[in-house]
Amino acid sequence: MTGTQTISLNLATTRQIWGFAEAVDGCLKAGITAISPWRDQIAAIGLDEAARIVRDNKIQVTGVCRGGMFPAETAAGRQANIDDNLRAIDEAAALNADCLVLVVGGLPGSSKDLAGARQMVSDGIAAMLPHAQASGVKIAIEPLHPMYAADRACVNTIDQALDICEGLGETVGVAIDVYHVWWDPYLPRAIARAGRMKRIFAHHICDWLVPTKDMLLDRGMMGDGVIDLPGIRKMIEDAGYFGPQEVEIFSQDNWWKRPGDEVLAVIKERVATVC
Repeated sequence: MTGTQTISLNLATTRQIWGFAEAVDGCLKAGITAISPWRDQIAAIGLDEAARIVRDNKIQVTGVCRGGMFPAETAAGRQANIDDNLRAIDEAAALNADCLVLVVGGLPGSSKDLAGARQMVSDGIAAMLPHAQASGVKIAIEPLHPMYAADRACVNTIDQALDICEGLGETVGVAIDVYHVWWDPYLPRAIARAGRMKRIFAHHICDWLVPTKDMLLDRGMMGDGVIDLPGIRKMIEDAGYFGPQEVEIFSQDNWWKRPGDEVLAVIKERVATVC
């Protein structure tokens, strides 16, 4: 049975319920000692206060969400995006985060050049990499489901992310979110490749509901959908990653409307029995 020490709460899961401090208090009450906050949640309380809360409570920060969004129509726009990523690195460093998670961005403007957008992503990560290395922050590319290729993430498979990693060194790896990669027929091979490269930096879990009413905001609680969560976790552990399972659930019509303590209780039960 999986213990609560293997759970990280991505604070998107309680976004409409708790702020940063309240989420930490709720996690500690539930025996969960790892979180992954979003940058707007950090900004709302202030970076110094967020860092103090993490430090004083000995909280593990499994990731900071998110950097990325590199492609832009102009060189000035691309540089502005890189500058924002440098600030995100500073925030991740202040929280001693395991990694900064990247949602890399989609097609800029009216472009139809998907390969060009991916090159902008690779170039953007390369530009931020010296600051990440100097700050001791690992960079985790999160491939997103192909439905987001145009507007949110032109990197859609683990293999595509690893191809970028190969040219950038061991500081850059992947965050494997089951919601985005469960469908991939080459998933076992890709996870094994990531393990050989030692590039698995995070593992995010939720479930894919059938039917799904909203592709962004209707993720399911583990066990309520069709994803083979134990099977994917076994692949990830076979590849050498034993870090926390980070629960990230966007659920505007269900879990975001429930009390936070109830959400955490269900998470603990599902991780123990389903994942």
